[in-house]
Amino acid sequence: MNPSLKKPRESVDLSNSSELTQSAFPDEVLEKVLSLVQSHKDRNSASLVCKDWYNAERWTRTKLFIGNCYSVTPEIVARRFPKIKSVTLKGKPRFSDFNLVPENWGADIQAWLDVFAKVYPFLEELRLKRMAVSDESLEFLAKSFLGFKALSLLSCDGFSTDGISSIAAHCKNLTELDIQENGMDDICGSWLSCFPDDFTSLEVLNFASMNTEISKDALERLVGRCKSLRVLKVNKNVTLPQLQRLLVRAPQLMELGTGCFLPDQLTSRQYAELESAFSNCKHLHSLSGFWEANRRYLPSLYAACANLTFLNLSYETIRSGEFSKLLAHCPNLRRLWVLDTVKDKGLEAVGTSCPLLEELRVFPADPFEEDMDHGVTESGFVAVSAGCPKLQYVLYFCRQMTNAAVATIVRNCPNFTHFRLCIMNPGQPDYLTNEPMDEAFGAVVKTCRKLQRLSVSGLLTDLTFEYIGMYAKNLETLSVAFAGSSDWGMQCVLDGCSKLRKLEIRDSPFGNAALLSGMGKYESMRCLWMSACRVTMNGCRILARERPRLNVEVIKDEHSDDYADKLYVYRSVAGPRRDAPPFVVTL
Repeated sequence: MNPSLKKPRESVDLSNSSELTQSAFPDEVLEKVLSLVQSHKDRNSASLVCKDWYNAERWTRTKLFIGNCYSVTPEIVARRFPKIKSVTLKGKPRFSDFNLVPENWGADIQAWLDVFAKVYPFLEELRLKRMAVSDESLEFLAKSFLGFKALSLLSCDGFSTDGISSIAAHCKNLTELDIQENGMDDICGSWLSCFPDDFTSLEVLNFASMNTEISKDALERLVGRCKSLRVLKVNKNVTLPQLQRLLVRAPQLMELGTGCFLPDQLTSRQYAELESAFSNCKHLHSLSGFWEANRRYLPSLYAACANLTFLNLSYETIRSGEFSKLLAHCPNLRRLWVLDTVKDKGLEAVGTSCPLLEELRVFPADPFEEDMDHGVTESGFVAVSAGCPKLQYVLYFCRQMTNAAVATIVRNCPNFTHFRLCIMNPGQPDYLTNEPMDEAFGAVVKTCRKLQRLSVSGLLTDLTFEYIGMYAKNLETLSVAFAGSSDWGMQCVLDGCSKLRKLEIRDSPFGNAALLSGMGKYESMRCLWMSACRVTMNGCRILARERPRLNVEVIKDEHSDDYADKLYVYRSVAGPRRDAPPFVVTL
């Protein structure tokens, strides 16, 4: 029968019946439509409509996002989705970035690769974050998937440049190799020489976080061969003259991570060649790198700045003067990352020069420096908000803040979706009034109705959390440190924030009553992390007993038998994990 003549199935009105519906579309049409849907959230929703939609979504999904590698097993994934080509997989809790998760906690990729090699031999992309990855796993990956194209490793550990050499040598169709902020062993830089001489497919190459010297000749040959290369981020061992030669070979670059910007004295000719190379990069929209930048050479960038939408200076202690001059050439910036060495004066230049800015991140050059003269204050933040009304995302490290300043900032920029204010001195009040910072975050949640992510800091009472529960109705992620007065604060958040998916709390006075108040909510969330709080082992056992579909894991402190030093709670369809180390107690 001609598929176009198939009789559509009758559908059931869900408003009047709880009966399972059937699709009104022929299978071929439904599968074609769903194949065009890219959002994993939308696809998840579509699969819940009815059995026909579930099956169509199952057979048309080629990309998979798993936010917690222990929320499901690779075997379950393989049974559900037979045609996966791209996988994004996250492992350890985010607090592993702050050394709060012990080594050998888990999240090993090998079990996933063993299954994928059997059911997805056509796998093309693997993107891992906070996973344990060995050299043997990378070699297995390189040899098991003949059409493999893209590997991204972010904040992973356990591997070395030997594993990267295997990827370079065996993945003949590789288009992306992105190695960022990993705990890896830099044994040597010869891995670049492992790419075959006829290899030309690379589009993305990022090894900015590697420390060893590399083969400069091999890099130049590789960049020269790969005519489709659009992203190149090199490490600090690449000098300015070497960078110039790379730019000459790849003027088509769209994203560039420079090497060291502090070479030996450049001759006038070398400087002119560098400036010319940057000016020929007509498509450049992202710049990063700049280790040890020398202000004498920053003007060489000016010709390439007009089209920049992202500037990352978070590795360089650039001062406000040269920073302001650079910004004057970047009128189209949407995203800016800097260190607090730019001071308030530099942030005033942001407000003057970057009216289209949507994202600002200001990191501390030295988190342990207590001298107020070496950072930024509320004044710089207010200046940015006054000149950048489109600001939606902020991560701001500072040592002082006031309630009035935050109220002004959100009044100037009411469309914040991500507001992460990190006052680095725990329990720091409004330094002018000596009052808690409750009204500051109250202003944030009352004004910014699109808020999805919030990090709170400073001296905070339960009033802050009462405000959050009352007004932050779209909040998905909340991070709390050194804040709160009693269990009531956490209860307000759990009761009021219906869309909450991740709750991260450390060094706060929340105990069993707070933990158990969210018993009915945790199954709809991705995870809960609590460390250095007042939760006891008995409270954790009650939660585990009442909600058996949750994995309730306690990372035990050898000095405490009664309290749960670190608690990690997450939903899982796989049950307790089988590879938990001895220091992880699963209840």
